[in-house]
Amino acid sequence: MLTSLSPELLFLASCALVVIFAAFVHGSVGLGFPMIATPLLASLSDLPTAIMLTLLPTTAVNLMSIASEGRILAALRRYWLLALMSLVGSAIGTQILIASQSDIFKLLLAVSILSYLALDRFKLSMPWIAKHPGPARILCGLLAGLLGGLTNVMAPVLIVYALESKLEKREFIQASNLCFLGGKLIQLCLFSLHGRYTGEVLGQSALLVVFVLIALNVGIRLRRRLSSEHYRPMLKGLLLVLAGVLFYQYFS
Repeated sequence: MLTSLSPELLFLASCALVVIFAAFVHGSVGLGFPMIATPLLASLSDLPTAIMLTLLPTTAVNLMSIASEGRILAALRRYWLLALMSLVGSAIGTQILIASQSDIFKLLLAVSILSYLALDRFKLSMPWIAKHPGPARILCGLLAGLLGGLTNVMAPVLIVYALESKLEKREFIQASNLCFLGGKLIQLCLFSLHGRYTGEVLGQSALLVVFVLIALNVGIRLRRRLSSEHYRPMLKGLLLVLAGVLFYQYFS
């Protein structure tokens, strides 16, 4: 039935399926939307288009995640420097992405995903992050933003920061989503200023938000009933496959 659709509708339907799955997993497990959606959408188009399509859906996911944990002002007071530096890094990374138009960022995205999986498997030790919280927030925020601007994935750097700072689950969710939110807003501004975020792409991205909110809520309800541990192995396996696909696309 999908084959009878026009190319535009087929593309939009494929994007909708991608974000529904990514949002459902994010709601079920608590993370994973940009890491799943970006490489899948990049396989349907190119990385800049994939990032633009996920801007509004990711922003919606970030806002819902921040609101669900509460204490927004307290989190902002504590992690404003980390979020600000991630915004600066995102601005730099996005400018590079717009100017270069290189497929090498698909390779960087694959490496970022593998880095995330490695960090989850092997616990790295960087005690200087806890000893020097101010400089750590500046450096980690900048690196996370730069990576997010180039590939739409900040998680590897933020996970290192969270582990070494010994953040609790709520603190990590608030800090990381503040960084993601700032990065998405600056990307939206820069793509728009460069004339890349057209009305067509904006409409497609806005439509995807509807699917994201529905799937995210279903996933959150499921997470409250079942242990997230049932989903983490599936998520890790999927990310490994996606990284392999990106490597294949780059080197083929």
